[in-house]
Amino acid sequence: QVQLVESGGGLVQPGGSLTLSCAPAGFELNHYAIGWFRQAPGKGREGVSCISSGDDYTDYADSVKGRFTVSRDKAKSTVYLHMNNIGPEDAGIYYCAADAWITNCVLRSEYEYWGQGTQVTVAS
Repeated sequence: QVQLVESGGGLVQPGGSLTLSCAPAGFELNHYAIGWFRQAPGKGREGVSCISSGDDYTDYADSVKGRFTVSRDKAKSTVYLHMNNIGPEDAGIYYCAADAWITNCVLRSEYEYWGQGTQVTVAS
């Protein structure tokens, strides 16, 4: 069974940093395009960042450009979302998603596999 497990969320002060992890259970993640999405209370799901299966293409939502970085550790088969200068607008549940058939990566919700999410709370 294909599963994705997000971790690394928590409480962070405005201006702080967090690194979220997306790890697979039951399969190997290195040949999948990975997307990071978030959903704030009362809002729809938003594409935040993504990385292609070959790690040669990344994309970011305008709201996080220059603050968030996506990366992959092939040895650990894990994808990370490094979040810096976090603001209240970054609060929400963060999900990672994987798809073997997306050529580059997209910030749209068309990925096949999804994790359960990890909560990011921003408060001083």
